[in-house]
Amino acid sequence: MFRPKDTQERILHRLKIAQGHLRKVIKMVEEGEYCIDVITQSKAVQSALKEVDSLTLENHLKTCVVDHIKAGKVDHSIEEIMKVLKNGN
Repeated sequence: MFRPKDTQERILHRLKIAQGHLRKVIKMVEEGEYCIDVITQSKAVQSALKEVDSLTLENHLKTCVVDHIKAGKVDHSIEEIMKVLKNGN
């Protein structure tokens, strides 16, 4: 899969942010922090991961899907994306 360096850097940056937030959530749970604070931090992890998904999907649409369309594999691309979106809910 082709991923421009700037896109890959953005994805890795968001993953590292999520990783940092997740470490914080784990520490908070271990230390018995206030539940709402844990949830707030957990939401930050989820937000960072959603951004990773968004960046990755955008890259996929710009690269792999374009290649599939050029190769006449439109249905394959649609099925693949729909499967991922349905399983993500």
